[in-house]
Amino acid sequence: MTFDQGLAFGLVALTIAAFIWGRFRYDVVAICALFAGVALGVIPAKQAFSGFANDVTVIIAAALVVSAAFARSGIVEVALRPLIPHLKSERSQVPALTAAVTLLSTATKNVGALAILMPVALQICRRTGSSPGRLLMPMAFGAMLGGMVTLVGTAPNIIVSQVREEMLGKPFGMYDYTPVGLALASLGLVFLTFGYRILPKNRVPAGNIEEALAANAYITEVEVPEDWALGRSRVADLHALAQGEARVIMLLREGRRRARPHPNLNVLPGDVLLVEGEPQALDELINRGKLRLTRADRPVAMDEPTDEVRVLEAVVGAESVVVGRSAQRLDLYGQHGVNLLAVSRAGYSIKQNLNRIRFKAGDVVVLQGSERSLPPALSALGLLPLVEREVRLGGFRHTFVPAIILAAAMILVAFQVLPVAIAFFGAAVAMIAVGSLRMREAYAAIDGPLIVLIAAMIPVSEAIQSTGGAELIGGWLSSVFRNQAPMLALFSIMAAAMAATPFLNNAATVLIVAPVGASMARQLGLNPDPFLMAVAVGAACDFLTPIGHQCNTLVMGPGGYRFSDYPRLGAPLTLLVLIIGAPLIAWFWPLRALS
Repeated sequence: MTFDQGLAFGLVALTIAAFIWGRFRYDVVAICALFAGVALGVIPAKQAFSGFANDVTVIIAAALVVSAAFARSGIVEVALRPLIPHLKSERSQVPALTAAVTLLSTATKNVGALAILMPVALQICRRTGSSPGRLLMPMAFGAMLGGMVTLVGTAPNIIVSQVREEMLGKPFGMYDYTPVGLALASLGLVFLTFGYRILPKNRVPAGNIEEALAANAYITEVEVPEDWALGRSRVADLHALAQGEARVIMLLREGRRRARPHPNLNVLPGDVLLVEGEPQALDELINRGKLRLTRADRPVAMDEPTDEVRVLEAVVGAESVVVGRSAQRLDLYGQHGVNLLAVSRAGYSIKQNLNRIRFKAGDVVVLQGSERSLPPALSALGLLPLVEREVRLGGFRHTFVPAIILAAAMILVAFQVLPVAIAFFGAAVAMIAVGSLRMREAYAAIDGPLIVLIAAMIPVSEAIQSTGGAELIGGWLSSVFRNQAPMLALFSIMAAAMAATPFLNNAATVLIVAPVGASMARQLGLNPDPFLMAVAVGAACDFLTPIGHQCNTLVMGPGGYRFSDYPRLGAPLTLLVLIIGAPLIAWFWPLRALS
């Protein structure tokens, strides 16, 4: 072992120890390791920031933006709408929603697919009384299984493809992972369909601020347009559009008010409706009912062309100047350039027009305005902004455009017209250009810590290769497995990736283990491809802890899970993937001699 190899190994060992210790954030550990590598001389200064320009980083960032635009479109909800009324018990909910998230994660990044379908799952649980704890973990595992099917489904596939390009001169293609990934995803889905019964049924979900705010009932005012597309409809029909989660509490027609209108009352063009419900249900009602917010004809004034329209929530403080006054009297639009879209008041049923409601301390209001007009308006009115989150009330959606753009990108990659990085970067740009996603939403969709982790760890992992460390470890391992069956070596490298990924993060695992696996294969005289596939599968399948994969972390609070719940369902699934996965890889990627 040379001195530089010793430094590189020491750096990686300390980085792994810091990851396992968990005292510091992954991204902080990664950038400290990068700086230390440059300071020690094992990472050339000119290569220190190469990870930020790497195709892997670009593909992952673009895939996150594309997933966010896909979620914003609502197309998944539209596709699942006919199915949802039939999902009345866990027996039907688990296989249906797990299959849906597995299928979706083959086209978008797996954590994005899970984030799209989680609200649907929680809504179904509320309506049917099902336990989120029996539903969300199978969905998280299904998302990880589906992510193995295509190149862009999960970070390990993307990174392994890059390692292959560096070592063999050609990356894996978009669908090279499909035979193995699809078979494992199908088997895993069958297991989860029945295995979810292992999970405890009475876990209490951990609430958070955003969920508490979303549970508030808001009042907003909408108008039935003169050219209403739904024609002759009743109040009950509008309630049905939001699955009963939003309701009409007042109807104003020709100056006459009808509080609590009868469900059989016909709704006519020109009617003004006061509707109540959670933000998601209101948005569903407004969009599906083709209704219009009464302030839709009051465009937000923009001081600069680069301004964006924002919608945020604020609380009326006890000393606020709006207390005891109405929106009409305050002239919010004329004096401050903001529109009042909705009001929430705990313990009180509002039956007045929105602009005539007299505000009380503690009211939560939803305001619309430009980036420049909202801060001074909040300050002047004495309103306290809540934690920022997206509130959608009847905003314009591109329902099918994101799906068309994503399909175009995947077709271009499949026929090798464009490289993956360019195709998905182009898809992300197209989503923003057509208005499916605003720049602010695109920036929010990019997982900064994950991007920094990957970009910083790429040069660190390359230090192991550039100093010959990967070849050295590969030589040691090849001596162990030289007189053994090649399948044993394949099992071992997959098991090593599975064992490391709960502690290192799957991206870091691949960056460290993949070069070693490929080097071991070459020194055994075998084709590296099956070993790289084994690393990708092993690193993508973290079913044992809530911290190794974002999907597991995402469902921990809403599902009310404990650390011990993950191996309860995850250990048998991990064993299934290990036992079936290695022979499947050897079948589709034969363990033949290196030519």
